[in-house]
Formats: sequence, C-alpha cells, structure tokens
Amino acid sequence: MTSQQSNFTIDAEQANRRLDLFLSRSMDGMTRSSALRHITNGLATVNSEKAKPSYKVKTGDIISVTLEEPIPAEALPEDIPLNVVYEDSSFVVIDKPANMVVHPAVGNYTGTLVNALLHHCTDLSGIGGVMRPGIVHRLDKGTSGIIVVAKSDEAHASLSAQFKARTVQKRYIALVYGKMEDSGMLDRDIGRDYKNRKKISSNSNSKKEAMTFYKVLKRYFRFCLVELTPKTGRTHQLRVHLSEAGHPIVGDELYGANRRLKSIQDTVLRKTIADLERFLLHAEYLSFDHPKSGERVEFFVPTPDNFAEILNVLESEAPKT
Repeated sequence: MTSQQSNFTIDAEQANRRLDLFLSRSMDGMTRSSALRHITNGLATVNSEKAKPSYKVKTGDIISVTLEEPIPAEALPEDIPLNVVYEDSSFVVIDKPANMVVHPAVGNYTGTLVNALLHHCTDLSGIGGVMRPGIVHRLDKGTSGIIVVAKSDEAHASLSAQFKARTVQKRYIALVYGKMEDSGMLDRDIGRDYKNRKKISSNSNSKKEAMTFYKVLKRYFRFCLVELTPKTGRTHQLRVHLSEAGHPIVGDELYGANRRLKSIQDTVLRKTIADLERFLLHAEYLSFDHPKSGERVEFFVPTPDNFAEILNVLESEAPKT
C-alpha cells in the first residue's frame, strides 16, 4: 500500500469551482471519476472535513488529498473503445481523446490508454515495462490527438531513437488568449518549478533547452488559433511556453488560463469555456520513419468536436482582429 498526500490552498482565481472538477484539473493524472471516488471515500477533504463533489471551493479553503492505492504488478487489459488511426505489426497509431491518461500511475491505475491497448493488442512491446508497454512518447491527460505505440521491441527501439534524435515531426494546434505575432519561436529553458512541483516553468533549478515554433492560423476577437511545432519534447513544453509568453491555452487552469477567462464579459462564452473540462491543445500531425521499411509515414487527425465547437462559437463573434 502506498500513500501520497497533496494540499492546496484555494486562491481567488480558483474559487467557485466544483470540488471534483478542481481536483481533476489540479492533480496531474487524476480523472473526474477518480476525483469523485476520492471525495466519496473521504480521501479528499475541505478544511479537514468531508465534503460533497458538488461543493464550490472558497478562497482560503485547504483541500487535502490522500492517494492510497495498492500498486498492481502490471497494467490490466480493459475493454475501452479506441480510435485506431493505423495499425500494422510494428506499431499502432491512436487518436487519443482529451482526459485519457496515457499510462497507469498513482491515482490512475485504470481507464488509461495502456489499459485499453492491452485489450486491443496482444503483441505490445515489453521494453516500456509492465506499466508502460509500448509507450515511446506521451501526451498530457488534457491533450487530444495522435500518439504512436510500439508493438515490437524492434519498433520500440527505432521509434525511441527517432524521438531522441528529434527526427520525428510533430504538429499541434491550440487556442490561446490574446494577440500573437504572425509567427516566431519560443525558446525559454524549462524544468520543474522550484515553488510548485506540479508545474514546469523557467523558474527551475534543473532547466533544459526547450524550443517551440509557432504560426498564427486565425485571429478572433480575444483569441488566436495557433499551429505549434516543438523542436524539443519537454514535459508541458507547449503549455509553459505559451503561458510564459502571456498567451495561456484556453482551459489550461494550471498555467494561468483561469485569470484570462474571468476577464471575458460574454457570460455565454465564459460558461462554454468553463464547462470544457479540458484545455484546447490538440496533436494533429505526426511523421516518422517506419521501423521496418524505413519509408517516411505521416498521420493526421482533425480537431475533436469539443474543440471545434468552441471555434464555431468564436466564428460568430465580431469584430475579428
């Protein structure tokens, strides 16, 4: 049995959020269902007292969460639907939905992409270990889009080498707050934030090189739709770079989007964004050399409905900038 406790003090920006929604957005890897389970079982408390999932957190509240679960010897297969983009004997390409965790970890041993893949495939590469079989890269829980998983040890070694050599091409799109230049590069070195260990930032004692190229695809009244091409692949890189440039991704509360959301006067738009339960970052394109043939392969998936719906709402806004 393992135990891990986290404490949060609610500030004015976080106030009035449902307790279950606050936890799912604030704790890395925690799903809404996991948050509900922790609250119901008394493992998540408000000011040391049990609360309802619907409780609206208040400024100054102290939220304590205890993660206490037996660690399984290995991830178990689960019959979870998958959107398979492509599959052969070497790898499988999945269009991952937002809010699906990639691999099991403390607080999330079920419902992950790995659990679903173990049910779908019988031949995942074992190099990643029993909790991460076939995983060569990852997407944050809130990020939707393309992820490739190795099905053989040969493919695992090839894909891992390509990611390390930075020859894999990745492209994302994001909806961000504010006005950005038409194109440019964001190149702040980043690492684990020395004040908040759940965040990555340039305020770190262990920073690593990080580079992101961007291009504005469309401008709206308060937002920009941007295309992002990361040169490096650091944890939370795109989210941190955009936030520290003053343009947090819509819905990304961990990196400051909540402050910008409160400035929106349109109550319908503000509520629509607040109800998203994800941030608007989508991995739309992936290209790499096939592990067996060496031929360059590429894959593309369009934005999911909950992303596209926000863009449709913004299309009706006026004026554009």
